[in-house]
Amino acid sequence: MSRQADHETAFAFPILIGDIGGTNARFAVVDGPDAPDGAPVVVRTADFSTIDDAIKAIAEKRDGPAPRSAILAVAGPVNGDEIPLTNCPWVVRPKQLRSLGLADIVVLNDFEAQALAVVALGDEHMEKIGGGEPQEEAGKVVLGPGTGLGVAGLVYALGRWIPVPGEGGHMDIGPRTPRDFDVFPRIEHIDGRLSGEQILCGRGLVNVYRAVAETDGKPATMTTPAEVTAAALERRDPVAEEALSIFVTCLGRTAGDVALVFKSRGGVYLTGGIAQKIVPALKTGAFRAAFEDKAPHSALMRTMPVYVITHPLGALAGLAAYARTPFQFGVQTHGRRWR
Repeated sequence: MSRQADHETAFAFPILIGDIGGTNARFAVVDGPDAPDGAPVVVRTADFSTIDDAIKAIAEKRDGPAPRSAILAVAGPVNGDEIPLTNCPWVVRPKQLRSLGLADIVVLNDFEAQALAVVALGDEHMEKIGGGEPQEEAGKVVLGPGTGLGVAGLVYALGRWIPVPGEGGHMDIGPRTPRDFDVFPRIEHIDGRLSGEQILCGRGLVNVYRAVAETDGKPATMTTPAEVTAAALERRDPVAEEALSIFVTCLGRTAGDVALVFKSRGGVYLTGGIAQKIVPALKTGAFRAAFEDKAPHSALMRTMPVYVITHPLGALAGLAAYARTPFQFGVQTHGRRWR
């Protein structure tokens, strides 16, 4: 890439970076190309009426010069000058954010940031869940069950890593085993559809727990994913244990499907708090069995490594890497950059 192109791609420091999820928003400031990352600030989206208010509150508490640029990753598709989040009432209006002193604003999908994190983070932030060794410069995929289900690809071309955003969390998901055919009809559908996000996210885990309880005529006393997860991992509730087992199996199936799409010899990466909390369940073998059960390509699937990203703020690490050296990544900013 030419120096002129590098200049046009670069951002003015300090750069505000933000990972905006359905429940929490995580911010930090990158002060310079060689400066350490600023201390992250995590806020609940429910505590602020708008993202503008959240950024104002953070800026008021900051020591040092105000950010001149912003790179925000949001949980939802980025189309036009008004960007609603999928699982949060915030609407990002980049032109309006200029009133906060931000002269250059890029808005990405949140799972583009998660994909960038795969490149930015080292082995110390990865927990391996079977498979072989990743092939250098081969395709990768990222999945993250959280408030929703995020999915993204990462491909290497023309000397750069290119994140591929999408809405893969809304793909159909269906039953395979006799037990699935008993339980799945009782999982909440949306307009007649059962998508991955109805199972593979926090509320999805609760959906499955309730469906298992209803199928067996047992009471469903738990109402949060944290309760279900804890009860399952501590083996004190058979309904919760089965719900988590179904969750892990479906995550393996979906991860395997996406890995086939991208032929992900570079690895499959699970992100977010849920994946980090259920590592023991992911290591029981059910996940890998479902992931590899892709005849006629089971042998290929067995070679693909799967990792849980254990860094608590991986997306911010990915955004910080992009903020410092944007020319090393093939991020499409057309229609998503305001300056």
